[in-house]
Amino acid sequence: MSDTVLTLLTAAAAVALELLEAMAIVLAVAAARRLRDALWGAAAGVAGCALLAAAVGPVLASLPLDALRLTVGTLLLLFGLEWLRKGTLRLAGRRARSSSAREYDETQEELHDVPLPPAGQPDWAGRIVAFKGVLLEGVEVVVIVSALAARPSGAAPAIAGAAVAAVLVTAAGAWLHRPLSRIPETELKYGVGVLLTTFGVFFAGEGLGFEWPGGDAGLLYVAATLLAVTQLHVRALRSARVAA
Repeated sequence: MSDTVLTLLTAAAAVALELLEAMAIVLAVAAARRLRDALWGAAAGVAGCALLAAAVGPVLASLPLDALRLTVGTLLLLFGLEWLRKGTLRLAGRRARSSSAREYDETQEELHDVPLPPAGQPDWAGRIVAFKGVLLEGVEVVVIVSALAARPSGAAPAIAGAAVAAVLVTAAGAWLHRPLSRIPETELKYGVGVLLTTFGVFFAGEGLGFEWPGGDAGLLYVAATLLAVTQLHVRALRSARVAA
């Protein structure tokens, strides 16, 4: 049960946070340029992510069980440790806090001085910015969800979490026409980093033949250990910053 719930929550949170950033870029292009060109660029980015998902899924599914666990664990560790590193630095004040609203403003500033083509002509500058925003965030989503979905216990929780997050974020963006500025993205990304790293350690250990005491309950104490260690690191970094 813990494995299923944590997988669903991890997939939902990771997808929601990445889509918030992609949505901020697309909405900024739509506001600064034209909605049609923003949607063209976003659609091209989604198509690229779909092609990647179609390639990654079958490759993971074809691996033997132990190799699959080790591969999934390694992929999740690569992403999880990076999310955890950034989250720790942000919480300690060593790095700017994560903000989709800021990304929205920066994208508008980026396009501010680029001339807008006449009506009826494609706005390639706007399309390329929207395409890159969706593709770069989407690649991370594809890899994380594919890795979580490749778990030997089944793909349903990861797919369900990703689907719910995609619907909610898309609906919120279509309704508000701006990114949600009050969401504590830094804390959420830090939490997702803990969960992704937990899954990475757990599955990599299984792939190497290690049997976790308590079975799936190992996810809980690995997560608790990572949380405790990184919180101590955050406090140490804050203290060093104050002392400096």
